[in-house]
Amino acid sequence: MTFKIYTKTGDKGETSLIGGVRVPKHHIRIESYGTVDELNSYLGVIIDGLNNAPYCNTLREIQDRLFTIGSELASDPIKSKMKVPDLFESDIELLETEMDKMDATLPMLKKFILPGGNSIASHCHVARCICRRAERIVVHLANEEEVPPIIYRYLNRLSDYLFMLSRKIVHDNGGNEIEWNPRM
Repeated sequence: MTFKIYTKTGDKGETSLIGGVRVPKHHIRIESYGTVDELNSYLGVIIDGLNNAPYCNTLREIQDRLFTIGSELASDPIKSKMKVPDLFESDIELLETEMDKMDATLPMLKKFILPGGNSIASHCHVARCICRRAERIVVHLANEEEVPPIIYRYLNRLSDYLFMLSRKIVHDNGGNEIEWNPRM
């Protein structure tokens, strides 16, 4: 079976949620899963740049979880009867475990650091910022509609993971973190 990628059903500025409800493309729910999709795409850039480094498997798993989150966010909380994958506490625990492993090998952070030090590490910082934006949008959505709290908890932890990954990549490649030295 083949299908065309274009449907023409969104040509008037609306799209359908899982469950069939039509909403404007600027709806906060569309913004939330669109930003999660943007983050997922950016993780693909990081994975490609890492060339099968040990972190790639974890990042692929994170991409899978982001598709899970996107599925949940793309579903109408009332009308959708479609079963979408679940997010579990173990998904958050994986991020925490991975951060603890990285933290055990990194020097203690004594100052704020600026993004940079390595191209891939810089991409991790961009992904961290996209993740924070996704979290803010999902929390906004949760103030208006039903959103499982585990979603914004996962995004919060993921942004921390991406910060730690940026540090680890800099150190693994013999680089130096760029400390912020504010003017006084």
